[in-house]
Amino acid sequence: MLSKAQILKARKAVEELYTGTCRVTEHQKVKDEESKLTTYADRVVMENQPCRLTFKSADTAGRKETAVSVAQTVKMLISPDVVIRPGSKITVTQNGVTTDYTYSGVPAVYQTHQEITLQLFERWA
Repeated sequence: MLSKAQILKARKAVEELYTGTCRVTEHQKVKDEESKLTTYADRVVMENQPCRLTFKSADTAGRKETAVSVAQTVKMLISPDVVIRPGSKITVTQNGVTTDYTYSGVPAVYQTHQEITLQLFERWA
């Protein structure tokens, strides 16, 4: 078991690898008090949060298939203290490239960071 000082040292080392930042936007219900209509509005709930994207590619074609396609898995490493709600849009800027994602699955939370598997954002659900 690691001591608190060792965990803090390891967390600092992981956070030094963060080369990107992210913005988290939620599509929230908004009720107009005058008309009593409920609509949706995009609300930025987090901005300029340090993070890092990692990429892994895998061939998806079987042995008998002639065309080979490549699937890419994108993971975001971010502070374990951050809470991102399901369905949020996560806009990540890293290495001069900005891309919109949403996450697909439960984050893997460690003492030093959390890993969130991302998908390209297509539209609000």
